[in-house]
Amino acid sequence: MINLKTKKMKKVVKIGKFEKLIYSFAFLLLISSPFAVVFLQATLSKVNIEVEQIKKEIKTQEKKNESLSMKINELASLDKIIEVAHEQGLSYNNDNIMSVE
Repeated sequence: MINLKTKKMKKVVKIGKFEKLIYSFAFLLLISSPFAVVFLQATLSKVNIEVEQIKKEIKTQEKKNESLSMKINELASLDKIIEVAHEQGLSYNNDNIMSVE
C-alpha cells in the first residue's frame, strides 16, 4: 500500500513566454539604470562646462565691443574732427555747416 502522507507531490508552475519577457526586461532595466544615471550626469557636466566657456567668451566679446564703442565715440568727437581737418589742410567754418533733419 502506498502511504500518501509520506509522498509529497510538488506542483510545477510553468512561466509563460510573456512573463519571461517581462522578467527579462525588468532585470535588464535594473542592471542598466545605474549606468544610465552615470552617463547622464557626465553628459550634464560636459554641457555645463561648455555653457560656462561660452559665457566667458561672451563677457570677453562684450568688453571688446564696449572698448570699440568708446573708441568710436572718441574718434567721432568734434575735437578729433577738427584735428583731422587741420592735418588735412582744411579749416573749420561753422557757417558752412548745414543741418539735415
